[in-house]
Amino acid sequence: MAVAYKDYYEILGVSRTASQDEIRKAYRKLAKEHHPDVNKNNGSDERYKEINEAYEVLKDPEKRQKYDTLGPNWQQGQDFTPPPGWGGGVHMDFGGDGGGFSDFFRTIFGGFASGGRGVSMNDLFRSQGRGGDEEMSLELSLEDILRGGTKTLSMEQVVHGADGRPSRSRRTLNVNLPQGVTEGSRIRLKGQGSRGADLYIVIHAAPHPKFTVEGYDLVTSLKISPWEAALGASIPVTTLDGVVSMKLPAGVQAGKRLRLKEKGLPRRKGAQAGDLIVKVEVVVPEKLSDRERELFEALAKESSFNPRG
Repeated sequence: MAVAYKDYYEILGVSRTASQDEIRKAYRKLAKEHHPDVNKNNGSDERYKEINEAYEVLKDPEKRQKYDTLGPNWQQGQDFTPPPGWGGGVHMDFGGDGGGFSDFFRTIFGGFASGGRGVSMNDLFRSQGRGGDEEMSLELSLEDILRGGTKTLSMEQVVHGADGRPSRSRRTLNVNLPQGVTEGSRIRLKGQGSRGADLYIVIHAAPHPKFTVEGYDLVTSLKISPWEAALGASIPVTTLDGVVSMKLPAGVQAGKRLRLKEKGLPRRKGAQAGDLIVKVEVVVPEKLSDRERELFEALAKESSFNPRG
């Protein structure tokens, strides 16, 4: 059956020779721009799904290589009929809407989806690891990583009997998220892969509109006025679990990184949580009132400060 071809390189705006780092940077930029919490425009949800789908393929060397064998001469949206023997393998039931992945994705790579509390339909991607073990990428929001708890994954696996005929069996896995998981953490589910192999859940932090991840530390930006930078102030700062007040020292410089202790991601029990790193951005008003201009001009005349020495 013909489906619409997806040019994943075009979707992410990268070349076919792009490095993994270039692909990751392009994805994070686009995902942040089109994240449903940030972009409320019509069509942004579909665009966000498309971006995630493209990254699910291009971030994985094996899947990217398989996709690249289709050749570079296809155009976005062009009718595409897969070569014989493509797709199949392990199938995870999507439910009603196909799990957010396109018909093209499912035709080439089979089905991937998740069920249960708080897990996005775009979250899972399964691949073969060493010694027959399997890996599954699970993309979690930072809020999910902070809360921990249990995620329920519903999988439908295609198996072949002695006569070669395929059959499907459904099973549900409960994945406990221990305190201390972060980007790149691996959770081992012993014997839960195909044919009794181990299944490893590899955690990835989804792009967040306010925070980036550095290990267990979170990084955010804080915009302040020139007078707040010069005089100091108490500034409200949004953390992952609420708003706190941060004391801004007088004379703080643009680009300064301030730390809010233990406001990052939790480490394992007994260990101190990561910090929230606040990067200072000094913002100058684009337009001044007459009074504001008068005050700045007076400051310029009276001040002996010269940033150029």
